[in-house]
Amino acid sequence: SDLQKQEERGELLQPLLFISLVLCSVLLYFRVSLMDPGFVKAEEEEQGGKSEEQSMMIPQVPSNIKMRLCGYCMVRQPMRAKHCQLCQHCVRRYDHHCPWIENCVGEKNHRLFMLYLSVQLVVLLWGVHIAWSGLYFEQSWHWLRRNILLLVSFFLIVVFAIVVLLLLVSHLYLISCNTTTWEFMSHHRISYLRHSELENPFDQGIILNLWRFFC
Repeated sequence: SDLQKQEERGELLQPLLFISLVLCSVLLYFRVSLMDPGFVKAEEEEQGGKSEEQSMMIPQVPSNIKMRLCGYCMVRQPMRAKHCQLCQHCVRRYDHHCPWIENCVGEKNHRLFMLYLSVQLVVLLWGVHIAWSGLYFEQSWHWLRRNILLLVSFFLIVVFAIVVLLLLVSHLYLISCNTTTWEFMSHHRISYLRHSELENPFDQGIILNLWRFFC
């Protein structure tokens, strides 16, 4: 049959790989959306448990900066935690609340969020290639009427790919500096950064920052 001949020629491998990446992207989306991003819980405060970030604190952070009581959750906020008004929880190593996934990006799901962005970018770039390969330009209204949906799809995929690429690059930069989006945008309002002798007391060099985040 035709399918067997295509399989023998290896022509089915690329479509199957593309579909697998799309499914992987969808599964990662739901995983990142539904998982706990690192909510600060009252029982953890009572047990005196420390997060990964607290155990890796470096001495440049002033010792007189105390854990503050959140006026909404009424729990002690660990350093680098922030209350999210949309999630109604304090989140450890809070990065931002992402409307794309309708969840916060924090200590527990930040790595998975980066993986999701990477897979999504590969899918979008592949989609750009597929859409571009289907375009054969002619200067006629008849051609434009027949290909208008493909053209619109192509430009939409290009826009989404650019957005995801910029988001991925910006997060990689912040991770390499061991800072979060919230800390980067609100440096002057955060007590442990405002009173620190260093601009970023958590920065331990690009290689070590990347190693500790991803590994």
